[in-house]
Amino acid sequence: MERYEIEAFLALAEELHFARTAERLHVSPGRVSQTIKALERRVGGALFERSSRRVVLTPVGQQLRDDLLPAYQQIQRAIAHATAAYQDIRGVLRFGFTASWSGELALRAADAFSSRHSRCVVELQEVTYNAAIVALREKVVDLLVAELPVEEPGISVGPVLFREGRALVVPAVHPLAVQETVSLEDLALLPLVMGVGVSPTWRDEHFPRRTPAGRHIEHGPAGAGWQELLSLVGAGKGATVATNRAGHYYARPDIAYVPFDDAPPVEYALMWRDSDQTVGLKALVQTVLEFAARSADRPLPR
Repeated sequence: MERYEIEAFLALAEELHFARTAERLHVSPGRVSQTIKALERRVGGALFERSSRRVVLTPVGQQLRDDLLPAYQQIQRAIAHATAAYQDIRGVLRFGFTASWSGELALRAADAFSSRHSRCVVELQEVTYNAAIVALREKVVDLLVAELPVEEPGISVGPVLFREGRALVVPAVHPLAVQETVSLEDLALLPLVMGVGVSPTWRDEHFPRRTPAGRHIEHGPAGAGWQELLSLVGAGKGATVATNRAGHYYARPDIAYVPFDDAPPVEYALMWRDSDQTVGLKALVQTVLEFAARSADRPLPR
């Protein structure tokens, strides 16, 4: 296989969308389609199932992705290491994250990066989501792990690092608190407490105005930070949306975390400024991706 075939296949396997894959590879959708068709002819069958509404991997395509991805990542790391050997990576890189469980991944990657590049210091910083993108744009941090979606000019979004199941955070005295699970329709039962300063795209994803069945969802008071949101929920002002893992890190007697049984997981990805893709930053990104791949086989501690 040629390198461009591998890159096109792996990009489409991740994006599952021809237009987004083409944009990512800086080619036309037709070029992506031609490349995939040529690859399918070579292997003797379909690697993707295509329709007007979706693109999915076939079982053979899944196997090819699983076989190719580790080798491709190893090649990328080898190139990055060789390049770094001729570059003087030094100074400070500031690595931000929005959740404590993201910090575990960031810490492991930062330790490994520092051992490889002893003249470059990685500083870790936890930031709340509403301030995280501002911190990235204003160069308070150079790299960020945050929840998707993010559609901000000048900000590049890398691949998804990991996913977390969603939970509804409700007052401990609310009837939903004793249920084993909740559904997206339950969002209409009490106001949603949300953070200030989030983007409209992020708000619509995590704090919608309507349930899937079309019921109105009331938006309640807003808080400046995570602890403020939990205090509002605990005081009975409404509910908020979090991840299941947040219940392990931010347990309180006045609130309860109830898992959704029908909501998609929350996705976390790397983000950085388009204008500051230095050799050091690229090397740190590759290190984080390396440790994220390991964590996929060995889940982060819960």
